[in-house]
Amino acid sequence: MGEQNSDKSCAEKHYWVHPDDLPLSCPMPDMPVWNAHPRVYLDIETKGEVACPYCGALFTLTGQNK
Repeated sequence: MGEQNSDKSCAEKHYWVHPDDLPLSCPMPDMPVWNAHPRVYLDIETKGEVACPYCGALFTLTGQNK
């Protein structure tokens, strides 16, 4: 059978997000498989951390604006 794609979007459990990458969506536009699930925009600015309701990936806001 065909080989499974191991380079899936949201494959990692934790992503660090820089303020320059906002607004935050999951999957993020630069993820290898950007259509892994419906794109959802996440409010990371309120608490500095948010989990995707589809895949459970955890996003943490880090750094400062340039």
